[in-house]
Amino acid sequence: MKALLYKEFKLAMHYICYMFVFVFPLMILIPGYPLAVGFIYILSCYPILFLGANKGQQSNDLLYSVLLPVRKKDIVKARIFTVLIMQGTFIAVMSLLLPIAFYVGSGTNAKIPGLDLHGFVSVVSIAIIGYAIADLIFFSIYYKNGKSIVASTILTIIGFVVYLGVFTIAIPYIPGIGESYMNLLNNSGVGIQFVFLAIALGISALLHFLVYKISSKKLEQVDL
Repeated sequence: MKALLYKEFKLAMHYICYMFVFVFPLMILIPGYPLAVGFIYILSCYPILFLGANKGQQSNDLLYSVLLPVRKKDIVKARIFTVLIMQGTFIAVMSLLLPIAFYVGSGTNAKIPGLDLHGFVSVVSIAIIGYAIADLIFFSIYYKNGKSIVASTILTIIGFVVYLGVFTIAIPYIPGIGESYMNLLNNSGVGIQFVFLAIALGISALLHFLVYKISSKKLEQVDL
């Protein structure tokens, strides 16, 4: 597994992927920028990673990987861990920028429509579950034949946007529920928010285990 992860970051990861991970979290510093929207960007670099881009050209990374003396399910596991590392690093960088975001927004209206910076941990919890759902969509489609990158990416982003829309746009406007829901996200104590985070991490772990099982089974049946 260590060797496969080394291959992921040395061969499969294009430098543009690192830009998505380390640059796009800076969007949190824009006063009034929709907080939940920033989490979408990391999904946009999936095509670059799964194409195995090398200086902008496809390098048949999946074919190369299955020719290695490793199990196909380990290839899937390494890619899942790679994606999880990318997502975790993205969230970590954004979290480190949170104090600066509060400072930058202190002279204006620090609140973001619907969700504000005070509910950051709650939003992260929502995003973590959303990432797991997105990975379930992407991996299950992609590893069906190892080629459906465009279709899997489009459906993944659409699924994630719809999911975020439900929790950040639709529910807040439900009469009698929306106001209580937004108060729960934005005004809950840090302890409650971290309970939400722990639950989200548990759900994410279960969903990613499902991703691993489904994807590895599909890859075993693919003849590249």
